[in-house]
Amino acid sequence: MTPDAHSAPSPVDQLKSQALKAQVIETLRTIFDPEIPVNIYDLGLIYDVDVAPTGNVDIRMTLTSPMCPVAGSLPPEVEAKVAAVEGVATATVELVWEPTWTPDKMSEAARLQLNM
Repeated sequence: MTPDAHSAPSPVDQLKSQALKAQVIETLRTIFDPEIPVNIYDLGLIYDVDVAPTGNVDIRMTLTSPMCPVAGSLPPEVEAKVAAVEGVATATVELVWEPTWTPDKMSEAARLQLNM
């Protein structure tokens, strides 16, 4: 019997996806905004990380501003580093501008690091 494409993932698939998502987040924490000494995950630039049981990873991210000098290079860097994570089949980054990034999206750790 083949699983229905619209059926819910099995508990094992969910656990695998959760474990892979944790690895992806750890990888995102190794990527830094060149102007702010904080990783892009704790900076709040990552809005969503969706990991499918197939290993396909979709990331919604933003930048601190549309005029950010790394607008052309940071999303491809994120895609490449996430795609290199063991278990990731594909990595896709969607750059979004809504909601607008503000400093309140930063983690507590990032605020402490920046003395905010």
